[in-house]
Amino acid sequence: MKIIKKINTNAVLALDSAGHEVVALGKGLGFPPVPYELEDLTKVDRTFYDVDPKYFDTAEDIPRSVILASADICEIAEVELSCEMNPNVPFTLADHLNFSIERFNKSLEVKTPLAYDVKHLYPKEYALGVRALDILRQYTGVELPESDAVGVALHLINAEAETGSIHSTMLTLSIIEDVDAILEEQLNVTLDKDDFYYSRFTMHLRYLIQRLADGKQTSTKLGTMLRQMSAEYPTAYYCSKKICEYLLDGYGWRCNDEELLYLLIHINRVKEQCEQ
Repeated sequence: MKIIKKINTNAVLALDSAGHEVVALGKGLGFPPVPYELEDLTKVDRTFYDVDPKYFDTAEDIPRSVILASADICEIAEVELSCEMNPNVPFTLADHLNFSIERFNKSLEVKTPLAYDVKHLYPKEYALGVRALDILRQYTGVELPESDAVGVALHLINAEAETGSIHSTMLTLSIIEDVDAILEEQLNVTLDKDDFYYSRFTMHLRYLIQRLADGKQTSTKLGTMLRQMSAEYPTAYYCSKKICEYLLDGYGWRCNDEELLYLLIHINRVKEQCEQ
């Protein structure tokens, strides 16, 4: 392996035996003057292919232990979530984890108001976030609070979709939080967020938001059924209309009759469960 550029003391840009560029991590790899030929490959802890050069500067300021922890987390996430991570994710996640450690060492607390929603809407990613904190502790000795699992989960959620973003994820969670408030006000109930029907409703809402944002609504010609259901379940229908008005006023998303019907059905199930 030929080392061609120093990133920091423990990270370098190298060429493998096939001439492909690779970021290599290893204790002291950046010490010798570059370029040089690395004969002992056991000194390399980890290699990363296809990393965007703009992340080299990020890696420069992150301890090797944090990047190694991040790489392990991403490898586990790829298996658990059955997805292929962007090659830059280990570095963006490492940057986030490093900031969390710095904040923790300064006793600075960051509130995560959407933590409950992340935990219930993305249980696999949240569980991985909790597991990630343990991996980070093993590498660095720093034991971050469990609330930091939310930030890790959001990075993994983002990484699952190539076109996704932290912004769109946060937007979805914010909308769900607002819709929950509409439900509680209109139905005069306190939602049980551990309830099965509530989980089904929020899952439906997630995909509805995605469809509306993409301009691809469900169309199944169920207008007649909507009229029947609205007459039979007026409270759930009125609540559904309120949510559609919120989506239109806030985001310019207009729900068609089919989407309104599905909202009504899910809301009525939540309502009936709350009244038991």
